[in-house]
Amino acid sequence: MNKPFYITTTLPYVNAELHIGHALEFVRADAFARYKKITGHEVFFNTGTDEHGKKILETAEREGKNPKEYADLYFEKFKRTVSALDISEDVHFIRTTDAHHEHAAQAIWRLCRDRGYIYKKNYQAKYCVGCELEKTDSELDENGRCPIHPNREIELLDEENYFFAYSKIAPHLEKLYGDKPELVIPDFRFNEMKAFLSRGLTDFSISRLKSKMSWGVPVPDDDEHVMYVWFDALTNYISTLGWGSDDLSLYEKFWVNGEKIQFCGKDNTRPQSMMWQAILLAAGLPTTDHIVVNGFLNAEGGVKMSKSLGNVVTPEDVLKEYESCAGDLASDVLRYALLRHSNSFEDFSMTAENIREYYNAGLANGLGNLVSRVMKLAEDYLVQSEQQNLLAHIEKDSSFKDVMENRFDFKLAMEIVWIYISNMDESIQKEEPFKVIKQDREKGIKMIKKLVLELLHIANLIEPFMPKTSAIILDLIEQNKKPEKPLFLRI
Repeated sequence: MNKPFYITTTLPYVNAELHIGHALEFVRADAFARYKKITGHEVFFNTGTDEHGKKILETAEREGKNPKEYADLYFEKFKRTVSALDISEDVHFIRTTDAHHEHAAQAIWRLCRDRGYIYKKNYQAKYCVGCELEKTDSELDENGRCPIHPNREIELLDEENYFFAYSKIAPHLEKLYGDKPELVIPDFRFNEMKAFLSRGLTDFSISRLKSKMSWGVPVPDDDEHVMYVWFDALTNYISTLGWGSDDLSLYEKFWVNGEKIQFCGKDNTRPQSMMWQAILLAAGLPTTDHIVVNGFLNAEGGVKMSKSLGNVVTPEDVLKEYESCAGDLASDVLRYALLRHSNSFEDFSMTAENIREYYNAGLANGLGNLVSRVMKLAEDYLVQSEQQNLLAHIEKDSSFKDVMENRFDFKLAMEIVWIYISNMDESIQKEEPFKVIKQDREKGIKMIKKLVLELLHIANLIEPFMPKTSAIILDLIEQNKKPEKPLFLRI
């Protein structure tokens, strides 16, 4: 029996609408979830929204709403965006304001506390509200600001709070890093975390005074404090599975006995690979198997795309532009651009002009044109469709399987597919089956059948990345007919 897979994105804050940098993480996780389902695995795919903390409270107050009303509004917008990206319909949504999540956050707090990893003390710290993280001087720029949120002043905290004993768990975290050499992918991100760990871990605050910041999960047995947003939010990865409730069946299947994959952006590497793993270790719970980290999607000029910097391109912007030339396949246009033309692990830039170039070259002139050429030959000269088992196409393609399962390199996986597309185009140009069929029908029929089977292989391989396009091509092959109009009109 195949091992079940647990796959999750991080939870974006609900303080503004999502941009295509967020979309990158979602479609990467979705492509992997779809791939695992295709290859016969049971999958629990998780996403949702992070709804507590000072950043949410501030934004809600500016808009004249209470935090829960504000969170409700943006959660619905989040769900609409996720749907527009054609994320799997069976994705599970978790909100950190859900009652069962708050209960689980309090349960894991008690576990860590009872095992000796939470204590109380006075402290002073520099804090970036944008990141919702404490910052050391070495993490600030020359102006004393967070380089990720340079438009925000660093706050100085001075109060009595509860602390997580990071320094005490450090030896266990070091052992975890040694036991799981592929915990963080790519390895250079893992090396960054190992270097951070080697410099020594400082215990960090995990509560805020309710009198100063009221919007959070109440600390168990202390009405004066609410939980630090990261301690609360990270628990979502198991609260979504029912951990902390009476029914632990999903938790046992997917977290205890499954393979656990977390997708995140590079600014989330430390919380996911250090803070969350440390909390799990402190609570005596199983740790994550892989944390797959992508770089930043930058705007024009290499500037990070960020809600706080005001240079955001939303998924809706892109989808609206391509509805006229790709119709229902507009979501696949965005997925294609993000998955094939992003760097899988480094920062990269993407503009509207880039996406247009990718669309024309790879989809209108590439895949779409190939589908029209091959299926016209099939409709004209074949009398039945060519079908094979979808899984067989992936199982026999060892190079594709390797980059998906072992390297999580979606760009490289798509490059493999587009090499097949290019090779088919060259073969048609060179061998001219449209001429051969008129001179030697038997030979021509054999050539066209081969082209249809190769197109079938391509359609199956792109299903995790471009599910709607894959379905249309498979349907055309089954019906043995050419598309009524090009799948992707050139713009």
